[in-house]
Amino acid sequence: MREHFGVDKDKHASSQFADSSDERQGNRTATIYKNEQTQSSRDAELQSIVAQFWGIHEFRPLQREACEAVLNARDSLVVMPTGGGKSLCYQAPAVLLGGTTVVVSPLISLMKDQVDGLKACGINAVRLDSSRDLACRLDEAKQVLLGKVQLLFVSPERLLQDEFCELLRQIDFKALAIDEAHCVSHWGHDFRPEYRQLGRLRKLFPHVSLHAYTATATERVRLDIVKQLELKDAEILIGDFDRSNLQYSVVSRHGSLVDQVLSVIERYPKQGGIVYCISRADVDELCAKLVKAGISAKPYHAGMPAEARVKTQDAFLQERCDVVVATVAFGMGIDRSNVRYVIHAGMPKSLEHYQQEAGRAGRDGLPAECVLLHSGSDFFTWKGLIERSAREAGIDNAYVESAIAHLNEMSNYCRIGSCRHGILVRYFGQEFSKESCAACDICLGQTIAVDDGQVLAQKILSCVARLKGRYGVSYLIGVLRGDNTKNIRDRGHQAISTYGILREQSIDDLRDWIFQLIHQGALAQEQIETAAGLGVSVVSLTKNAWEVMRNERQVKLMQSLVKKKAQVRKSPGRASISEASSDADENLFDAMRKLRRTLADERKVPPYVIFSDATLKEMIQVRPKTLAQMRMVHGIGDKKLQQYGDMFLQLINEA
Repeated sequence: MREHFGVDKDKHASSQFADSSDERQGNRTATIYKNEQTQSSRDAELQSIVAQFWGIHEFRPLQREACEAVLNARDSLVVMPTGGGKSLCYQAPAVLLGGTTVVVSPLISLMKDQVDGLKACGINAVRLDSSRDLACRLDEAKQVLLGKVQLLFVSPERLLQDEFCELLRQIDFKALAIDEAHCVSHWGHDFRPEYRQLGRLRKLFPHVSLHAYTATATERVRLDIVKQLELKDAEILIGDFDRSNLQYSVVSRHGSLVDQVLSVIERYPKQGGIVYCISRADVDELCAKLVKAGISAKPYHAGMPAEARVKTQDAFLQERCDVVVATVAFGMGIDRSNVRYVIHAGMPKSLEHYQQEAGRAGRDGLPAECVLLHSGSDFFTWKGLIERSAREAGIDNAYVESAIAHLNEMSNYCRIGSCRHGILVRYFGQEFSKESCAACDICLGQTIAVDDGQVLAQKILSCVARLKGRYGVSYLIGVLRGDNTKNIRDRGHQAISTYGILREQSIDDLRDWIFQLIHQGALAQEQIETAAGLGVSVVSLTKNAWEVMRNERQVKLMQSLVKKKAQVRKSPGRASISEASSDADENLFDAMRKLRRTLADERKVPPYVIFSDATLKEMIQVRPKTLAQMRMVHGIGDKKLQQYGDMFLQLINEA
């Protein structure tokens, strides 16, 4: 009986377990189905919102995933190159979520541009900053308290003030977006101490999801951002660092710098461009020469009064100035989407800086050009500035070593004869499998390896050996070329075997090759003190030099085929906006830009806030006949269609 009872009991238990299991499985399936329906419904709603407000009908890579992280209240770190659409990743969810999303931004100008752009799309956004008068700040704070603000922009300093934190505790605070998040990290290229304090946010607002966004961050910087902000189970989304619409070239600086710069500017008449210089003095000098040459150019650097800097920035954003000549102080906050070229008149101090500065070109997705004019002396200029600044600020050696390592990587970029796109993409930890980018000087065949480069290197090294490492680059070049100067004769160097051994080579090529050998470790450049107490720079051999001269170590010397001008050959599919266009198209484009400028002036916003160049170009290609057709053009949402549609449609119909 007991056994029988036991058997019956086991059977009953098994039956109950099976029923329970089936029920749980059914509930789980129902839950999954319900979640899928909810997700599908929310995806559709998100897509509807971005079409309605921004006129965007397809997400760019990773935008949808980044939006979902915000909607799911999951911390995230989003790294997308400039022009990849980071802003939409927190702006669109803010509209769908309701309540208020707070955005941390480092610059007032950047906040202003984003707020202007959001308002133009019909979204209620405000910025609370010191540039607004008290009445405005009080009115906007009242709007925030009443729950009428979807996106609230603040600086990191204001965000952490007790008074502001108390304001946030009184509202429906949904999410916190941290723009330019690389500023959090000591290892980032633009570290800001005030950003480091944002780590306190996790304790101040433990139930608010944190979302960090940046255009440039190596793996080391990404890990540091996650650590410093205390992101929990963060969704890490890394976009494609290959800006395929940008064409990169590196050209040796020689002759007249202004002529080299003008050779690029003249290819883009009346279009926007940025020229970066290392020093303030270089900015002032070059800008004055460009203005004298008839270019609409203005300077920008930290030594100028704040009012003058604002005037330059506003003139550029409002398209009343074609060219800004600037130091790196002109950086974040430059949202002008139709910058057609960026010229570096000197080497930047890191690949992160270069990626971000060059990346300010072509934010609208249209073709743009990035030209780096460099000299081997740029490395030593930056090295001196870094070391001097560190001494004056009392910065530890670890930072200096890191900065110089970044400088070496940047210098190698200028010297290595491989695809520029590939170098940049791999630097940020991604694969680059293309055989040719068809968009840089290397892949376009404008920079090539020198024939007999090993032999040329051996001749240079042999001359350094005979000069006993006591002379600088210019003197070394003079001996190699067989110059008949008093200095050389007085020292008797016209009698050494390497005198005139490379007389057929140009000064520019020899200078380039000497610095290439320095950066390949065969030569060293160092400062020594003369008997008169003067510091001079000399070139000497390293232990690697002897291996090169014995053919135990190979070196590669590169030569640019672009001699007189920084001319870049246009690759297929990368034409400027005016190429391959009819006269009628060009006339219509000019008319649209004039109308856009008029509308922008009336509303006191930059022209690209009305419509980007890419939107104007698509209108020209599509030639919409009705407002319904115009609504399908990228960048035209409901509010912009209502405000500007009829005016632009009339221009198109009259063309």
